[in-house]
Amino acid sequence: MSPIATINPATGEAIRTFSALAPPAIDEKLQLAAASAVSWRKSPMSQRVQLLVSLAEHLESDAAALGALMTLEMGKLHSAAVAEVNKCATACRFYAEHGESLLAPEPQASDKDEVLIRYEPLGVVLAVMPWNFPFWQVIRFAAPAVMAGNVVLLKHASNVPQCAQAIERLFARAGAPAGVFQTLLVGSETVSSLISDPRVAAVTLTGSEAAGAKVAAAAGEAIKPAVLELGGSDAFIVMPTADLDAAVKAGVHARTMNNGQSCIAAKRFIVHEAIADAFEAKFVSAMKALVVGDPMQAETDLGPLATPQGVKDLERQIGESVRQGARLALGGRAIPGAGNYFEATVLTNVSRGAPAYDEEMFGPAAVIHRVGGVDEAIHLANDTAFGLGASAWTADRGEAEQFARGIEAGSVFINAMVASDPRYPFGGIKRSGYGRELGVYGIRAFTNVKTVHLAWASGTGGLPGTE
Repeated sequence: MSPIATINPATGEAIRTFSALAPPAIDEKLQLAAASAVSWRKSPMSQRVQLLVSLAEHLESDAAALGALMTLEMGKLHSAAVAEVNKCATACRFYAEHGESLLAPEPQASDKDEVLIRYEPLGVVLAVMPWNFPFWQVIRFAAPAVMAGNVVLLKHASNVPQCAQAIERLFARAGAPAGVFQTLLVGSETVSSLISDPRVAAVTLTGSEAAGAKVAAAAGEAIKPAVLELGGSDAFIVMPTADLDAAVKAGVHARTMNNGQSCIAAKRFIVHEAIADAFEAKFVSAMKALVVGDPMQAETDLGPLATPQGVKDLERQIGESVRQGARLALGGRAIPGAGNYFEATVLTNVSRGAPAYDEEMFGPAAVIHRVGGVDEAIHLANDTAFGLGASAWTADRGEAEQFARGIEAGSVFINAMVASDPRYPFGGIKRSGYGRELGVYGIRAFTNVKTVHLAWASGTGGLPGTE
């Protein structure tokens, strides 16, 4: 079991350690959640709207302090952490404004009877969340789930316990009744038993493939719905008609945002051979110019990785790839000294079978591939076990349409980096998971899609001889 502790990634200093909840305390929280689910599902929409509006206000007013807490626990740049908090507020306001209409009963076509589809809450939803976006990953699920009338039990990553507690306090300050949102400080070994508990109706997880497989198995065994957002190895395709400088600038940001620790970060740069030399030179130069340092300082571009294990994993992947023939164009090593710092890295000549080709690299390490045209770019983009997002840069509308149709991913962005937005569905296919968060699909993810058939005129319903 990983310790539940705050360890500053920039210094390696252990700040605070927490004890895991004992079984009686866990049961107490489950009882409270179950009781709260019964009353919260009956709450008026106006109460839910006010909760989310108030939550947004508290997030915005406390953004600097909450951002600093994220930086302390997992090392993201403070400026990025503050932006994350404000994005959470945007999601709360989106669902406060549109939640009621997205959940409204929908009349259906019928010969003579009245037929409606209703969206009703499932009850207690367990959320198993990661450390890389400690607030956003939670709020983007919790805001629509609570708006839909569900209640939340949060099992957050063990290295961001204070973020987890802060989110629970924010809900309480915003006016959430007791039990609507609770944090469970428990280890990952407790997750399966929580999923199997009859008081838990559903589960959502954002995390690794391994964690997703375990949660999916437990949810399947318990016959409970699950939403999984797992890893990604997003392609970033650049064609000859693209604005090269804009593509390089966006590409560097897309690869190094969150210190390279994002599922939707651009990881595989697929560049047309006609511009590959120019792109590589500009990209390597821009990566080399990044300032590595204290994530609380405004001039820092690249902070530490969240954990020492993350550094070891990246060293292994890069080292093994080089041994298999990859070329290091930049970086490739951990930075000596205190903290979990890693050099900005660029690899070329990476072949299938190398870790840098097959695995997700969670850190500031990019791979550049060269291709001869659109079809080869799409084939390479799809030659991965993942299917979360992809970005393609071209001024040719025909090429853009080919990329939009041909790339196997949950989202495709043309001339923009992949990003999540409260208004639009977000999720992946293949080993990147299943289900969707955000948008209309996010708020309906944990609802019972109920068909209501009102046969006022005929007194009968359905078709004879059908099930």
